[in-house]
Amino acid sequence: MAAADDRPFWQRKTLAEMNDAEWESLCDGCGRCCLNKLEYEDTGEIAYTDVGCRLLDGESCRCNDYANRHAQVENCDRLTPDNIGSLNWLPATCGYRLIGAGRDLYWWHPLVSGDPDSVHAAGISVRGRVSIYEHAMGELDFEDRIVDWPTRIPRKARKPPMPNGDGRRACRKPKRGAA
Repeated sequence: MAAADDRPFWQRKTLAEMNDAEWESLCDGCGRCCLNKLEYEDTGEIAYTDVGCRLLDGESCRCNDYANRHAQVENCDRLTPDNIGSLNWLPATCGYRLIGAGRDLYWWHPLVSGDPDSVHAAGISVRGRVSIYEHAMGELDFEDRIVDWPTRIPRKARKPPMPNGDGRRACRKPKRGAA
């Protein structure tokens, strides 16, 4: 008799095989997908802005009306196993995108860390970085709000913190003159 596969569900299931709870838990709560983006028609290039969706809570990095978001926000895309591969605006760190491409989740993903705040501690989330919300834009031009930080992975998010509990990596430099 074969041994049970004790790997976490995201390492043994495809996106299409996941149940609703598993699917929803793939969202790390970073809020990057809820930033307004520009797509240049001539090149297909995606440019992120620091403009949040009108439903984005900039502190929790979650939607204020998740259940009704598609009815309230015309261009809020519904993520499905079938469209994940074609949504080129999803951040490279997105759990759906990673699993869809056969990769694993980062250490700071709440499913891996067990801590929903790890995405914020790692500097991945939009917490404190949304400068304005789309409903407050008025006549402002979205092109004036283009930023590149949503396309980067912060240095502190690249490696898990050392188990010293303070969230910083331990680094000891040798003392000068020490033998």
